[in-house]
Amino acid sequence: MLSRTKASMKKHACRTMSHGLAEAILLSFPTQAYRQAGNHSRIRMLTHTLGYPRLGAFREIKKACEGYWKGALDEKALRSASLEEKHRRWRAQQEAGMELVACNDFSLYDHVQDMSFMLGAIPERYKPLCQNLSDLDLYFAMCRGYQEAGYDVTAMEMTKWFDTNYHYIVPEFTRNQDFHYYSRKCVEEFLEAVSFGVKKPKAVLVGPISYLLLGKEKTDDFHRLDLIDTLLPVYMAVLEDLHHAGCTWVQFDEPFLVTDLDDRTRKLYAEVYGVLRQHFPDVHFLLAAYFDGFGDNLQTAMSLPVDTLHLDVVNGLYDLPAVFRDVPRDMNISLGVVDGRNIWINDVNESLGILGLAVKALGHDRVMVSSSCSLLHVPYDVRNEPDGGTLPDFLGPWLAFARQKLDEIRLLADLMEDEVSADAFYGLAEHLKQLEKRKHSKFLRNSDVRSALDALSGEPVGRRQSIAERRVLQQEWLQLPVLPTTMIGSLPQTAELRSLRKRYRDGSLSAEDYGSGVRVLITNAVRWQESIGLDVLVHGEFERTDMVEFFGEHLDGVAFTGNGWVQSYGTRAVKPPIIYGDVSRKEPMTVELARFAQGLSERPVKGMLTGPGTILKWSFVRNDQPLSDTAMQVALALREEVMDLELAGIEVIQIDEPGIREGLPLKKADRESYLEWAVRAFLVCSGGVGPATQIHTHMCYADYADILDALIRMDADVLTIETARSDMEVLSGFAAAGYPGQLGPGIYDIHSPRIPSVGELNAQLEKVLSHFAPRQIWVNPDCGLKTREWDEVVPAVENMVTAARKARHQVRKRALEEG
Repeated sequence: MLSRTKASMKKHACRTMSHGLAEAILLSFPTQAYRQAGNHSRIRMLTHTLGYPRLGAFREIKKACEGYWKGALDEKALRSASLEEKHRRWRAQQEAGMELVACNDFSLYDHVQDMSFMLGAIPERYKPLCQNLSDLDLYFAMCRGYQEAGYDVTAMEMTKWFDTNYHYIVPEFTRNQDFHYYSRKCVEEFLEAVSFGVKKPKAVLVGPISYLLLGKEKTDDFHRLDLIDTLLPVYMAVLEDLHHAGCTWVQFDEPFLVTDLDDRTRKLYAEVYGVLRQHFPDVHFLLAAYFDGFGDNLQTAMSLPVDTLHLDVVNGLYDLPAVFRDVPRDMNISLGVVDGRNIWINDVNESLGILGLAVKALGHDRVMVSSSCSLLHVPYDVRNEPDGGTLPDFLGPWLAFARQKLDEIRLLADLMEDEVSADAFYGLAEHLKQLEKRKHSKFLRNSDVRSALDALSGEPVGRRQSIAERRVLQQEWLQLPVLPTTMIGSLPQTAELRSLRKRYRDGSLSAEDYGSGVRVLITNAVRWQESIGLDVLVHGEFERTDMVEFFGEHLDGVAFTGNGWVQSYGTRAVKPPIIYGDVSRKEPMTVELARFAQGLSERPVKGMLTGPGTILKWSFVRNDQPLSDTAMQVALALREEVMDLELAGIEVIQIDEPGIREGLPLKKADRESYLEWAVRAFLVCSGGVGPATQIHTHMCYADYADILDALIRMDADVLTIETARSDMEVLSGFAAAGYPGQLGPGIYDIHSPRIPSVGELNAQLEKVLSHFAPRQIWVNPDCGLKTREWDEVVPAVENMVTAARKARHQVRKRALEEG
């Protein structure tokens, strides 16, 4: 029974709610109903998370890896830093009361690449390196490329992890692919967890079907799922090794189960997990899918011979009625009721209601509490935000980063117990209080923004002239050569620049001196670009730490953190802004420096903006209104900036939108409604300029085929895309679709330290020109260059410009021969 103190706290918590909300909370508690059913003795409801951030709360692993690459740390020191971070992660989960603690979710670069390495899926071009490099250096060479000691090997392809901003290394498969048990990282990490004192480590593996589907065939004479018979024995060897080491829980991540699957793939899931279960009957299999509900795959998932099925309740609530009705009696369910993708505190009222229904349908002992997905996608800990920092005081209590989400998981499980502690009721009361404060906060709404949004509703947007008409005017105005050269935007963020920025932020450098320092860097960058013959220049974005965070700092309704780091790829981390209220532009954001840069050169210098879709996808967005409304608010703010840039004399304006493909729903049936408002938001911000102003957009690391029609509807004059790592494979799709705009396929992979030769770049251009007429093509790198060093960038970009000149010569020569 509840003690008088607990009952009093329960009553006090409910006083802050409306009557209906309080009643819902009370009804969600199982105490009396379950006692009447005779269920007096139960084990504690199990808690866990699918994974935890791994780059370090203060980017310790980033610094250690980059120190290793530069030779400042040896392998022993890097391994030591890794173990320290794993200890911190396990300790956090233990202290929060997680019964199951994830292991093998840590990675020095990418967890999918870890799987490829473990399974011996090492592409042939790396085999010569095996004789001369350590396993660690071979692993990094596959991720980053290798250009030393006479070797010159390109990196493996990289793309987005489903609909997130995390990038994974794409496995490469051949028809006769060799898989073998190459790396024991999984087992070694399990043993490290045991040694650290984790009572029940849960080994995390990408499941065999999803692993194959994440990869890419290097020839077109087979399908990657054909490799399952070769792959499965290696998975069994790994599981045997884990089992021998004492592992009793294995989490198989199978996120493809929430995508559109054909009957063959569904049947394969049953066959594969049937084999694994037959060989390992004593290992508890937890199968996890996330980012959406199972939908049409739900019956397949529930028929698999696994012990526990994890559901992403945040994004797949619609699955629950069928789960409660049809889940097998010998299957447990793990309910991901705590959002692993966003940073707002949990709606405990809703979560307790869901858990209460689950317990009523299945029984307490068959329900586990978890995050919706891995917590990789959120920052470490709200408590790491400095006092007096950039995060507004009112916002902090509304936020839950990874460490707070562990506490929320524990709190929800504790509130579902018969005997609810005073601490649990205090946690409940505090959550309910903050939810009410946020709901009624004056900081969320701006009447002027809402009026502007209402006025926009139903109005036509976009540019009046056709893309063909605009191209004629722009060419007359800009006078660009065939195959014009440009860069995507950012240039190296050097130690000198970071020091300049740090001194400005800590108050030891005045705003005037900081601005002067940035202008010197811009001046040097423009002079260098002119000297090598680049046609359309960039100012380098030296004033920006990040392409989204910068705009977050200049928009009302947006906040930003001091230490809210989230891994994007490898050692690259970002601090996503927090969109908490209605968005508007405070003042011009980029105009002053764009005007300054353009004044340095007779050549066009691009104005650089981040588009509304990308600002949304790369931010933590408010969850109290439709995404489409927030997108339109951001688009209206950016429209003002675009028009001010045009008035300032900027002739080429780039609105980056790599996030549009990333936001594409995983199920095809849901995509058109999303694309309709995402494209409209782009047209709102780009459509106010005159026909002679050239609008560029940029996208990277995505499957463009899924959105080709939307790209055409976006009506950009020039689209630059990442294509180097995929060896220009995507261009055939653009050609087949009759893409009407100009296209800049990236010929230089900027995410590798390799410096491509003129011959290599020229060969890339030849591939491009086999698909498109020269007048339709721009020459550029894959992406911005902020993560690279100047000693890599200068020769690579100079080689790119030289390759473009050679290609122009070849174009003219062919024209003369044909003329």
